Amino acid sequence: MLVAQNRPRNLSWYHAGPLLFGDWGTSRLYVLGLAFFYTGHAALWYLGAMSIVMAAVAWSYTIVCRVFPEGGGVYTSARQLSPVLSVIGATLLLCDYIVTAALSTVEAFKYIGVSDSMIVPLSVISITLVGVVNWFGARSAGRFALIIAAITLVMSLAILSLCLPFVTEGLRTVSGVHPSISSPWDRWSSLVAIMLALSGVEAVSNMTGLMKQPVAQTAKRTIWPVLIEVVTLNLVFGLAFTGLSHMVDVTVPHAVEYGAMHNPSAHVPEHVEAYRDTAIKQLAIEAGQASFLGQTAGYYFGKIAAVAFGLLLLSASNTAVMAMVSVLYSMGQDYEVPRFFTRLNYSGVPWIGLIISVAACVLTVVLSAGNTLLLYDMYAVGVVGAITINIGCCVLNPKLDIARRERAALAVVASVMLAVEITIIATKLHATIFAGGVVGLVLTIRFMVASRRRRRALEEPMPEPSTGWIAELKSPTAALDSSRSRIMLAARGKDQSEFAVDLARRRKAVLFSIYVRTLRVMDIAPGQVPRVEDDRDALIALGTTALLARRAGVPFVPIYVTGTDIAAEILDYTVTFGCDTLIMGKTRRWGFSRRIAGDVIAQVTGALPDGVSLLLRSNSPFEPDKPDAGTEQHVREEDEPA
Repeated sequence: MLVAQNRPRNLSWYHAGPLLFGDWGTSRLYVLGLAFFYTGHAALWYLGAMSIVMAAVAWSYTIVCRVFPEGGGVYTSARQLSPVLSVIGATLLLCDYIVTAALSTVEAFKYIGVSDSMIVPLSVISITLVGVVNWFGARSAGRFALIIAAITLVMSLAILSLCLPFVTEGLRTVSGVHPSISSPWDRWSSLVAIMLALSGVEAVSNMTGLMKQPVAQTAKRTIWPVLIEVVTLNLVFGLAFTGLSHMVDVTVPHAVEYGAMHNPSAHVPEHVEAYRDTAIKQLAIEAGQASFLGQTAGYYFGKIAAVAFGLLLLSASNTAVMAMVSVLYSMGQDYEVPRFFTRLNYSGVPWIGLIISVAACVLTVVLSAGNTLLLYDMYAVGVVGAITINIGCCVLNPKLDIARRERAALAVVASVMLAVEITIIATKLHATIFAGGVVGLVLTIRFMVASRRRRRALEEPMPEPSTGWIAELKSPTAALDSSRSRIMLAARGKDQSEFAVDLARRRKAVLFSIYVRTLRVMDIAPGQVPRVEDDRDALIALGTTALLARRAGVPFVPIYVTGTDIAAEILDYTVTFGCDTLIMGKTRRWGFSRRIAGDVIAQVTGALPDGVSLLLRSNSPFEPDKPDAGTEQHVREEDEPA
């Protein structure tokens, strides 16, 4: 049996960079307002301290990417030390993704300018639509994310050029920490409150399995430009924001004034909530109006920028949902959660994981009632915990090729992140309950799955299979006669198999059957490409044809391929094995699905090699020795010489 696993390394740094920016850069859209909300005109010092931590974490992830070139997320790095720790790390990452999707969606509609009463309903609808689109494995979402990231980067640079006059005023207003938060603990707590700016850096370690070699160099070229952009614009925008006319006269940080320092449910005025949650929107409007654009044009410039940022946040929500699906899929592959999380639909999407991921995000939006301050606190506990475990495991793993000085520096970074996580757990009760509840639930499920597997192992010892689909597929293939014609079957179902076997028997041809398993998940862990032994749909489809071919005496070669482009794989193997006939089933998917995921038959027909016949057959029962009315033939003959 021919099994092909395609995992091309085609991700260059200039492709990975925008993807990382789409995750990491979105934090700016709420961190700047949050910094001023908590610290007032001392925000510059806190943003500077946060930037130093971000740089240290970014450097740490260049090491993580180097030592895990096949994928180095927290689940992978922790698994080399402890399966339980890997599950805890992956679950904290799930917490991060759940809140990322919820918060990004809520913030998106705040930036777009939707009324408060409509934010929660629209967020629920939006996240549900994300699930529907991803059900069909739409690859256009990735291209959309890149386009939006590029547009928002251009808009950010435009805002940067317009807001420079406010930077001078911002520098003039920079002050020390307000007396109400002057104790070391209060200062540290205020810094921890804006640490959610670290969210997104974990994404780069999950890309390494697709990065071009050498991975270490590609990762550095990916990380450092994004870090420089994020840090530079954070500091400049932070200064400019404090120099806005309605911010200059603020003397007491609003979190202190309105009792919201440790109470996310505290009531704050509408204008304070507006700048806290949509700081860049406020900056864009005022900078535009104060510039050569004038009042009206500047106002609309700010509104257009806000819509672009809103779309970027919706894109981040989509990425977070699919990242959740990937984490659940990886844990399902390792039997840490039930195996049904690895079940794939036609488009290669783990559909049960997708449904649960969407439901978790929707539930978070509804229960939080769109309270962004509550979501901010819940956000940080997951991302900081995952980063801490990832870097810490690299420090503690003696098998990794890390120099002594690098390991010592990583230990310092991990210690700082651990201190941040402990602070969040100690001061944010709702965040602790949220993360602790999710971790406890997943560990309970893990214990139940492990107990069930142990009982099954004791009650039903697994014998070496001598019959069944896998036995049929692994039976030796007879020597192929090069003089015979060759037929490729790229359709599923017993009726299609019967038709193909009967056609091969009558033509005395060799029959090939290809099953292309697409996998629409992010690259969360190495070694997670589906195997034919675990793919029941593939076993049934290929095994049925193998059994019928053996009974009919037809030479048969099953092919199992994992890839991202079904049409390309079918055409590639049809040409590679010199097949003169390709059999495909007429699609049963409805129009919306074909438009979202792509029409495989149309793609194959458009690129059909010369001299290859394409037989399109309906899914009607096959009756031997009767004309098959459900079959259409398409042929491209070789061009005749002039």
